[in-house]
Amino acid sequence: MSELAERFETHDPGEKQVAEKIRCDACPVMCYIADGRTGACDRYGNVSGRIVRMDPLTILDHAAETGAAVVPFVAEGGQWNGELVNSGRRFVTAIGAGTTYPDYKPAPFTVSQQVEGVDLVTIVTEGIFSYCGVKVKIDTDRHIGPETATVRAEGEAIGHVTTGEYGSQMLSLGGVHHLTGGSKAEGRATCDALLNLCNRKPVALTIDGGAAIIVEAGKPPVIDGKVEHRMRVGCGSATIGMFATQWRGLVDEVVVVDDHITGVVSEHQAGKVLGWQDTGIKIIGRRSTPGRYFKVSEPGLGWGGTNISDPLSILGEWNAKKGARPGLSLLMVSTTGEQFAYYELDDELKPVEKPFPERLQKSVGLIEDNCEPALCTVLFIGGAGGSLRAGVTENPVNLTRSVQGLKTYVTVGGAPVYVWPGGGITLMVDVIRVPEGAFGYVPTPALVAPIEFTLRRDDYVRLGGYEAEIRSVADILAKGGEFLNPRRGIGAPASNPWPPLAQLRRAAANGAT
Repeated sequence: MSELAERFETHDPGEKQVAEKIRCDACPVMCYIADGRTGACDRYGNVSGRIVRMDPLTILDHAAETGAAVVPFVAEGGQWNGELVNSGRRFVTAIGAGTTYPDYKPAPFTVSQQVEGVDLVTIVTEGIFSYCGVKVKIDTDRHIGPETATVRAEGEAIGHVTTGEYGSQMLSLGGVHHLTGGSKAEGRATCDALLNLCNRKPVALTIDGGAAIIVEAGKPPVIDGKVEHRMRVGCGSATIGMFATQWRGLVDEVVVVDDHITGVVSEHQAGKVLGWQDTGIKIIGRRSTPGRYFKVSEPGLGWGGTNISDPLSILGEWNAKKGARPGLSLLMVSTTGEQFAYYELDDELKPVEKPFPERLQKSVGLIEDNCEPALCTVLFIGGAGGSLRAGVTENPVNLTRSVQGLKTYVTVGGAPVYVWPGGGITLMVDVIRVPEGAFGYVPTPALVAPIEFTLRRDDYVRLGGYEAEIRSVADILAKGGEFLNPRRGIGAPASNPWPPLAQLRRAAANGAT
């Protein structure tokens, strides 16, 4: 049983209050917590009879941009012992801020900052996301499982294989039906896997009818025990188009083996433009357009994402009337350059493998050089619901309209997000751009993620915001908040913009006055 599952088992939200325990109302579970202990989520604890958020409130410094701690922890009521490197580029994130639960409460922090003469506010809260999941992009040609196949963690269904993309396999994991719509074991396994993926930890998954994989954000995937090193340069047809000039005059025919589109240079438009001669080759597969073939094989772990280990198996009889002749040379190569072989036709027009010639080494190496490193990308996706929006304004739909109208800039732990068009506030964020350890959970089960809304102060007041709750950065550094936790400063990731300035520039670009 996982550590997360053990916590589910050992906490009973319905247990009666006893003298040495106090109730935490930071989430719907409402644990009773003994002095010196934490609740089921490990996020809140009982410290001398008070509920305290156990992790520090995180303030980003957009001058250091190193990701390393630059200021020590500061306890509630203590003095902020040292300014951040550049006090004009601080950003109070929601990491460690606490939640707005129950829904009637304003957000834990509403932070005022002036940027280029404009008053901006950032509303800071951790959100409880029951409607959430992750999209996982796995850079590989390897077949990991059929589309729609169930993906499992700890034996429980947590998602499915979705439509593949160019050089990558895709997973859709989590979602409310797996978190809350199945068995308790399914919900726990889903929550555990999502939490670890979002916090950049490795997660072992199995795919029904497919592979066993290990996924970790920012790291290469491990498929059936083998570490992937590169993603394909393109499909077989694209590879022909890119490198046909490299092969002209060095070899008579080139076949780039690919699960999706296998390319043949002599038939391909790129070859025709270069004056390539017909070779009488025959490809076993479904011809699409000249030099492009579909379904030469079933998908698998072999050449170019196919299930073949012998590339000659996709060739039919060579046709002498269309150019086949003894001695004709043939290069067969995969879309990553990892597999390659050289052949010459014998007197019976049968390809015979020969030692790989030095003259073709450079072209194969060029394919490999153009392949990017294989990585796993994890995107957290969630819908900002009731308690989030009610913590910003008494009329939550106003926040939704402000976000969709590009008047409010949304971040997760200071990282920029993509907000989906249409109704609601459905956002996606690359977890690599979010500071480490930013995601938590509650055993309902649901994930907890930081979220910040930055907008002009006058717009905030107009949408019905809690104007009386606005505080300065300096005041927050000095005094903290209701959850009594310390504050810490860290360097902001260099790839992330300073959200107040990003919001100001976006508002200017959209004609805000």
